[in-house]
Amino acid sequence: MSSNRSDELSDALAEPTSPADQPPAPAVPAFNWRKRYARMLWISDLLTLTWVVFGAQIAWFGMGNAAVAIREDSRITEFSYWTFSVILIAAWMYTLTFVDSRGYRVIGSGSTEYVRVATSSFRLFGVIAIVAFLFRVDVARGFLLIALPAGILVLLAERWLWRQWLGMKRRSGEYSARVLLVGSESSVAQIARELHRSPGSGYQVVGACVPSGQVAGTIAGTTIPIMGSVSAVGRAIQATGADTVAVTSTDELPPDKVKEISWNLEAGKQHLVLAPSIVDIAGPRIHMRPVSGLPLIHVETPRFTKGQLFVKRTLDLSASIIGVILISPILALLAITVRLTSQGPVFFRQTRIGLRGKEFTMIKFRSMVTNAEDLLEQLRREQRDVGNEVLFKMKNDPRITPVGRIMRKFSLDELPQLFNVIGGSMSLVGPRPPLPQEVAQYADHVHRRFLAKPGITGLWQVSGRSSLSWEDSVRLDLSYVENWTFIGDIVILAKTGRAALAPGETAH
Repeated sequence: MSSNRSDELSDALAEPTSPADQPPAPAVPAFNWRKRYARMLWISDLLTLTWVVFGAQIAWFGMGNAAVAIREDSRITEFSYWTFSVILIAAWMYTLTFVDSRGYRVIGSGSTEYVRVATSSFRLFGVIAIVAFLFRVDVARGFLLIALPAGILVLLAERWLWRQWLGMKRRSGEYSARVLLVGSESSVAQIARELHRSPGSGYQVVGACVPSGQVAGTIAGTTIPIMGSVSAVGRAIQATGADTVAVTSTDELPPDKVKEISWNLEAGKQHLVLAPSIVDIAGPRIHMRPVSGLPLIHVETPRFTKGQLFVKRTLDLSASIIGVILISPILALLAITVRLTSQGPVFFRQTRIGLRGKEFTMIKFRSMVTNAEDLLEQLRREQRDVGNEVLFKMKNDPRITPVGRIMRKFSLDELPQLFNVIGGSMSLVGPRPPLPQEVAQYADHVHRRFLAKPGITGLWQVSGRSSLSWEDSVRLDLSYVENWTFIGDIVILAKTGRAALAPGETAH
């Protein structure tokens, strides 16, 4: 294998690519950023746990020299809580390392990192409780009850802050895996688009190997340089400095080529990824099951259990009722303002399509002139600033009143939809509620968005709002419907406030 790699290196040196085709050198040297980031996390975790554990000890015992008692029949052995805290910190650090909470596979995106931090912490304290019971160790419960939740919350906050820093670095091209795509041109282009869509995930495409192998060319519709054919992966890795090979399709590869690629990668420094053309499917629905040596990927069909529906409805109902009570003065002020500043009703009622394709009446504060619907066809013919292929949206819609423009900027016109949520026709989070004429233009697969109630907010609102293309709007709605989680709803609600304060208008 070493001779093969030497030959590849010689070939790479003998046949250099032109500077124009050469991807930019990474700001952080290849192969170093993963260890560097893990080391920074380790130091940060240690400082965090030291502060939390000793802080909990001082909060419970003060600065005195309290002792942990170990009872053995009639004899009692004691040792200082300062020693116990040191042992607890060391055990906590080991637990976080043992579950690989700092591994490059879980950092940067997704919830796995947070889940591992929380579950490993709970298990550690469970083990401490069992050991204390079995060996009759008298540990103050108050101390543990302070240290556990405080430790988890502060660790999660610390990891979140590091993730924001990492995302910022990745958007500038640092701290990212340098990816060489291998497969057909169409599959390479598709995977490249998806990776480019989320730079915070940490995959920077630096080249591609395709069957045609036209060196010095680029993948159609992209700036990704073609580094050679699928048999030139070794030379392409050397030329691009790639540390990750992503196989996007295997139709054009010889039967054992994928194994050969994996054998020629340097262990621990270079990585092989199989990238099937399946997008917008959440991790819990994907399962790897090896059968007879075949790594079969099972994609479970989306299921909406009664328990999930109950949890979602409980969140909708409780949050909406509390919200209406808290913002009732704002609702009253907006209603009075709409009444005094323009002629017409305070509320705008419109037929929308909801759960299972059934019609319902959506309520909003009126933000347009009363004959807005009559003017719609004329504006459609003019086609000025249309939002996307199906949704009509104008940046400077002349039908919007001055007060309505302010309400739309901050999504205040949508507040009465809380009454739709209380009534059960809408949810706090869900797909955008479409008009009947929009539904008439839907392709068959788009009707899957009616598997969930429409929402006041959703992925479409926190991911671009009215600037989204129709394709992206559908993709986000279907992704939400097929991958719903309670935590996902909480995250979207948390992001909605920030999105509402951003300049622009919501997708009405």
